[in-house]
Amino acid sequence: MYEPIRSKSVHSSACETDFPHRSREEELDIQLAGHLAALLATTDELGLDAQARRIAEQVARLRGAPPVRHAGLSGADPAALHRRALALAGRALVVAASRADTAAAILAAQCMDAHTAALRDTQLVGAS
Repeated sequence: MYEPIRSKSVHSSACETDFPHRSREEELDIQLAGHLAALLATTDELGLDAQARRIAEQVARLRGAPPVRHAGLSGADPAALHRRALALAGRALVVAASRADTAAAILAAQCMDAHTAALRDTQLVGAS
């Protein structure tokens, strides 16, 4: 009564076989490298060379190549840069924890501590 289907359905999951997909681990690596690269740019702008060197090492490890370094200064307020760096370090910490990357998580936590202390110092200087 019914004719058998002779060709593939247009609704078949062709996209699943035609395109390579990334694993969850690969996606988290990309996300973590992005957060750390943004943190690196902010850290470079603040002139924190030792911290920037450690961040660059982690970005290079995740991407397999050294990161592009921040080329210029934006002239932003240092307190605003510390707030941005604190937020970026927090994002990096969340992703590093979810992918169980201890080295990146420790670095992100140390960056958060450093920028929190810098913000505290900035507020004390502004209050006097």
